[in-house]
Amino acid sequence: MQHVVIVIHLMLVLALIGVVLLQRSEGGGLGIGGGGAGSFMSSRGAGNVLTRATAILAGLFFMTSLILSILAGMNRAPTSILQGNTPAAPASAPGSTTPPLGTGGGGLLNQLGGGQPATPAAPATPSGPQVPQSK
Repeated sequence: MQHVVIVIHLMLVLALIGVVLLQRSEGGGLGIGGGGAGSFMSSRGAGNVLTRATAILAGLFFMTSLILSILAGMNRAPTSILQGNTPAAPASAPGSTTPPLGTGGGGLLNQLGGGQPATPAAPATPSGPQVPQSK
């Protein structure tokens, strides 16, 4: 279904581009020229036909865009980045003893680095001369 709508959408895009390029601009542009004053495609008649065609093609383009966006969102499951649980975490390899990321303590960066969670240690005593501090 989605492929059919995409093909129709692309044909509408090409038709819309063609109709817009055929319209007469203020400078002349690529507008349809020539023809007698009473002909069907006179400057006034062509303007009305091309204006209506542009409006119809633009409306159809809008409709196919809406249909494509609805079709794209139909099979999407709602997710939230604020929830703590993940829908389906991949299972670790058999025989592996490492827990999945995000489940241990210390945070994700500590787990990725392979280290244990950092515990605040007592400040080390300097072995050299100290800088005098004002009191």
